[in-house]
Amino acid sequence: MIHWPRVNQLRDEVGRDEFDEVVEIFLDEVQDVMARLRRDTERHELEQNLHFLKGSALSLGFDSFSRLCQDGERRAAAGAAAEVDIDAILAAYDASLAVFQAGLTRNLA
Repeated sequence: MIHWPRVNQLRDEVGRDEFDEVVEIFLDEVQDVMARLRRDTERHELEQNLHFLKGSALSLGFDSFSRLCQDGERRAAAGAAAEVDIDAILAAYDASLAVFQAGLTRNLA
């Protein structure tokens, strides 16, 4: 669910001192887009929102979540936005976030 080597790589790239701030910014930005995803019942911005979420998720090692976003983005780009399982994407984010937060200290020690 979480690709911890990517998380470690990011921490090494930005430095331990800046890593917490990067994570906080990531979570804030993703929460904003997740809220837009919930509000976009007509799915007008679905492709763009999923593209952003996919990239953000990959940056922080949220592998399962990023794959669902990528699949949804492709479907939306192909004109099949109605087929995208938004609930599964939301649930994957919540589950990934829980695993990430629980394992952050243990896996980055």
